[in-house]
Amino acid sequence: MRTIDYSPLYRSTVGFDRLFSLLDNMTTPENGQAYPPYNIERTGEDSYRITMAVAGFSEDDLTIEAKQNSLTVKGEKDESENSDTEILFRGIAGRSFERRFQLADHVEISEASLMNGLLHIDLAREIPEAMKPRKIEIGKNIKQLEGKASK
Repeated sequence: MRTIDYSPLYRSTVGFDRLFSLLDNMTTPENGQAYPPYNIERTGEDSYRITMAVAGFSEDDLTIEAKQNSLTVKGEKDESENSDTEILFRGIAGRSFERRFQLADHVEISEASLMNGLLHIDLAREIPEAMKPRKIEIGKNIKQLEGKASK
């Protein structure tokens, strides 16, 4: 497996530690975890949707948690529900899972819904007004702090 050494970049940049950590984590496999399958879609300029195939799970079995720049989806299913039947072949996985997604700054969950065995999580990037670019006109006083302007 190929790995990339980011140490020269650490020496010449300031404040990008989180970015390099994310790049490092992207190159390592997620413990071979492929369950449940999911899609990430861009639905607009600043909106996204994560769709996860969670057949057999109800709303009560699923937990969605957003913390800082991380989204965690957990599914815990009680295996003893149908203990009176004998399963000859299990093609529909019903095991517990935990899937984590790294979110960019200012990305918030706007809605989550479960329909036809698919969990849809809608995300939106909402940049605060103070961080949006603004146009400054030349020759205009932006803000007068105290008293009258000096002549």
